[in-house]
Amino acid sequence: MSELRYTETNAANDSQGRVFGLDGNLYLPVLIAIVGSLAGVSLLVGLFGVSLTLASALLSVPLIVVVGWVTVLRRGKPPGYDRDFAENLWGHGHFTRHATNQEDLLP
Repeated sequence: MSELRYTETNAANDSQGRVFGLDGNLYLPVLIAIVGSLAGVSLLVGLFGVSLTLASALLSVPLIVVVGWVTVLRRGKPPGYDRDFAENLWGHGHFTRHATNQEDLLP
């Protein structure tokens, strides 16, 4: 019993990894949006005869929305920040959905 056991441990925080500078699986929505936009552009141009400029302009909107959502509301923020942001934006920070004025919130 005079001998102590020595065990190496890792006291660091667990990490989900990084891909393309994005933490965890945040690269997946961006990658899916890119592939979807490219497939949509080729579908619109090839099958429906839409001009390349118009198809690119139309299908760049979802890509810009997804990239904006990931970089502004998810990257470097705590889990659930995007949902809390949306609830605060639409519910004005109230805990009830149907509060219309301040008198309804007072006891």
